[in-house]
Amino acid sequence: MTASVELDYESRPARGAPEGALVLLHGRGADEYDLLPLLDELDPDRRLHAITPRGPLSQPPGGAHWYALGGIPTPDPETFGASTATLAAWLNRLPERTGVRWERTVLGGFSQGAVMSYALGLGAGRPSPAGILALSGFIPSVPGFELALEDRTALPVAIGHGSVDPVIPVQLGQQASRLLAEAGLQVTYRESPIGHGVDLRLLAELRPWLVAAIAARTTARAG
Repeated sequence: MTASVELDYESRPARGAPEGALVLLHGRGADEYDLLPLLDELDPDRRLHAITPRGPLSQPPGGAHWYALGGIPTPDPETFGASTATLAAWLNRLPERTGVRWERTVLGGFSQGAVMSYALGLGAGRPSPAGILALSGFIPSVPGFELALEDRTALPVAIGHGSVDPVIPVQLGQQASRLLAEAGLQVTYRESPIGHGVDLRLLAELRPWLVAAIAARTTARAG
């Protein structure tokens, strides 16, 4: 089956020439509008071309989804595989939309969107983004899916998780932090005293992280 590269999305161009790009992937049952308010929190000066795609699946209880629930941290293999292929094809064409090279693009998301960010940012055969921003998610464990951490040494990864998250236990955020740090990635890990949600105070803290992640890739390419 050929994966479609067409996904509905919302786009927020940079105020001037973009210094980089930011992709945010929504959580289960949301849509492309859900994370738009976070863009001004992460990038208030509009340095980046930001884009928020919609998951390809429609399932109960409504909204858009990236995969069917199969467990935590074990997404349903069939829908996870199909959506991963679809999103990979869409991301491959993203530079045409943003005018920004993939290596200067940070990939992030919340909940299911964080899971997909890990999959598309760390999966075998995928090119490395400028950084990964994973909020309240987990690294997926799915038959046939493999990480390529040896190719991601020094990649910046910011992980945020609620310490009382009743949906995705905080231990999974801690496990992801340890695994990636031990593999040599540059991990920033923060816990907040919240449930399954996004701490806006953390986003303000991540503004310089976002700028630095993109600047590091720009400098590396120039060198």
